[in-house]
Amino acid sequence: MGLEKIVGSREYRIVRLIAEGGMGSVYQAQQLGNAGFSKTVAIKTILDLFAADEEFVRLFIGEAKLVADLVHENIVQVYDLGLSEGRYFIVMEYVEGITLEAFVRMHLDEEMPLPADLGAFIASRVCRGLEYAHRRTDRDGRHLGIVHRDISPKNILLNFEGVVKITDFGIAKAREVMEQDEELLAGRLEYMPPEQAAGKPTDGRSDLYALGAVTHELLTGKQPSRGTGSLLRLHQLDMSLPRPIQEIRPDLPEDLAAIVNRVLQPDPADRFRSASEMGYALEYHLYHEGYGPTNVTLGEYLRKHFPYAAERTQKSLRPRRHTPDFLVVQRAETIFGNRLDED
Repeated sequence: MGLEKIVGSREYRIVRLIAEGGMGSVYQAQQLGNAGFSKTVAIKTILDLFAADEEFVRLFIGEAKLVADLVHENIVQVYDLGLSEGRYFIVMEYVEGITLEAFVRMHLDEEMPLPADLGAFIASRVCRGLEYAHRRTDRDGRHLGIVHRDISPKNILLNFEGVVKITDFGIAKAREVMEQDEELLAGRLEYMPPEQAAGKPTDGRSDLYALGAVTHELLTGKQPSRGTGSLLRLHQLDMSLPRPIQEIRPDLPEDLAAIVNRVLQPDPADRFRSASEMGYALEYHLYHEGYGPTNVTLGEYLRKHFPYAAERTQKSLRPRRHTPDFLVVQRAETIFGNRLDED
């Protein structure tokens, strides 16, 4: 491949492993450039198993291109997608913080009450990120129909400045292709809307159902209870009606409980019509009587209750001994830009 075909060549140096999962690994890395330029990024690598599946790759690339221009405070931005030695990787915004899963787990482990005001605030910020994505159009004004399809505590990040960010936009649809049976779906069924579990079309209200399940857990420490037996079967029969959240946490304000109960309705028509509508309801609950939580409030709370994590992220630019120090070089295989549009 000639130099004239190289598009946006970039070099990345791996700093540390952040997490490993069923699809690949996430690393903190430094993007290197001329004159000592360096930018901290996150790199998500994809397992060879998925890279070898043509349908997965097709959807993966299509979705990544679709969300490349999502630029919003409450969404982790995707910078690039490329190939290195036959392995796909995504370059993303690096977030110094914790997952919502870790936030809930810490409160349960320490037997601390989950703060309802911060829970409602976090959910309201997720709504604003979803609202932005759901409403996106192309240059001709056509609605893009972006749906996340995998809103869960692992895919919501809280940085130490108190900013809430949704991650993994752009890979949820591709992941679905690899998960066609109940055994593989079971890991996320607790957050999955009934229509998605039943193989029916999804839209923005599907993401709201998943956010409702996340908010329920954020406020109670428990996932919604939706009857006995197989949750997948209950979803398929439109019988997965959850118990009212007040039965688990009676001290919740009535209007906040009503928001959670409404968004968890099995029929999408019974939920909020949009993320904007749900976000407004949460914000009215938080602020209609005056002052409520802000990014600053959440940031101070996180730094107070997660001091070790905050300190670790500040020191994380120093490579760890057990982390391999290797380079990932992005060359002409980048899928962003006009070259791929010529196909």
